[in-house]
Amino acid sequence: MKTGLKATAMACLATLSLQAQVRVNSPGRVVERNAEYRVNSRIDQGINKGLDKVEEGVIGIFKKKDKSKPAQTDSPTDNANTNGTAGSDDSATTNQAGTGNRAGNSTAQDEPKAPATLKAYQKFDFVPGEKVVAFEDFMQDAVGDFPDKWNSTGSGEIVTLDGKPGHWLMLNKQGEYLPEFINSLPDNFTLQFDLASNETFNFYSSYLWVNLVQLENPAKDFAKWGQFPSPTEGVRVGLHPRSPGVGEGDGMTEFFTYAKGEQLLKNESGQRAFATPARTVVKVSMWRQKQRLRVYVDETKIWDIPRAFQPDVAYNGVVLSMTDMHNADDRYYLSNLRLAVGAPDTRNKLITEGKFVTHGILFDVNSDKIKPESYGTLKDIANVLTENADVKVRIVGHTDADGDDASNLALSKKRAAAVKTALSTTFSIGADRMETDGKGESQPSGPNTTAEDKANNRRVEFVKL
Repeated sequence: MKTGLKATAMACLATLSLQAQVRVNSPGRVVERNAEYRVNSRIDQGINKGLDKVEEGVIGIFKKKDKSKPAQTDSPTDNANTNGTAGSDDSATTNQAGTGNRAGNSTAQDEPKAPATLKAYQKFDFVPGEKVVAFEDFMQDAVGDFPDKWNSTGSGEIVTLDGKPGHWLMLNKQGEYLPEFINSLPDNFTLQFDLASNETFNFYSSYLWVNLVQLENPAKDFAKWGQFPSPTEGVRVGLHPRSPGVGEGDGMTEFFTYAKGEQLLKNESGQRAFATPARTVVKVSMWRQKQRLRVYVDETKIWDIPRAFQPDVAYNGVVLSMTDMHNADDRYYLSNLRLAVGAPDTRNKLITEGKFVTHGILFDVNSDKIKPESYGTLKDIANVLTENADVKVRIVGHTDADGDDASNLALSKKRAAAVKTALSTTFSIGADRMETDGKGESQPSGPNTTAEDKANNRRVEFVKL
């Protein structure tokens, strides 16, 4: 029986190889994800691992699994909503098993990944933009609904994930998805969002495409950025948690640049930052500096393209898109989308103007534990202090107005102290050069009405003494 099964497996591999050789040169499939080609490119590698593993991989490709496992959960202290810099997180809701619309559970057999630390992010040079102009955590939308501030040619719904705070937009159907509240992508901006997938995601299922584009008529033109784009100007980044090999633990990413209706740049690469089954919940960070685009998944930089954006093009929209899912249980989840603009001028603001304000130091919910993705911002500040050894600073934490006043005040003080500790222990800034304070919600930078207002009120200030 097993001999016959292995023979069948080898026949399937041969068929895939032939299909790949026939289809790879088809111009109509340049943009489409060519899964058959990638299988062929790694057949030899799979065979070298042993025929038994090939058998297992081929069966896994062609036999639909009974039920897809949900996104793996991390330890509770690392599952914080990334809304907050030094501010209140009382509005964040941690959903336990049995509450809300549960899109996942914590029954994964694999051990959860170890919590990331600042040390793990030592090569992470991402620094968020100076001012938050758009923030979306879907908390204003009811579970089961499609988000009110989005347009779509497909379908999606708001869900909760076990062990993860807040609301998430679940995408599991072909379509294009437009956040209508984003209408400008200037020369300097950063875009961040939390991304998750189910653990048994099939490599034949769709990439999640993030398109940074120019839309002349947003209500109509966003639909052009689907499976076979017919674009004018735009940059397209694809993320997928599964590679085409017979093994697991690798994902894929693709990159395209379009200008004047033509494809200028294209590349594809493997990546391990977003990969089933171990790393299915990640933070994606995208950073534009004029023509340059850098893309990070958690602490790993996966793209650094010096001429991604075209000069004199007014990019003004973000479009998410997907093609079909091979398995009905495959899906992506999106939350905490945050667009910030402006290039933080840390040195000038602190040394010349006497105060630097940042929204890039993030904390766990209702905690003074600094999130590791804050490393780039902390390093930027530490560099200025290192280069100006005679400068002393006061670190001041601020919150939004949600929650109890006294709790917010205490939390802001603890978070300011945590920043001092991080600068001292991780970056060797003398503790005697820093003092701390917290103002809670007493000194807002603006109203406390919208999600964007609250994100800007949650901040850390560095005041030159």
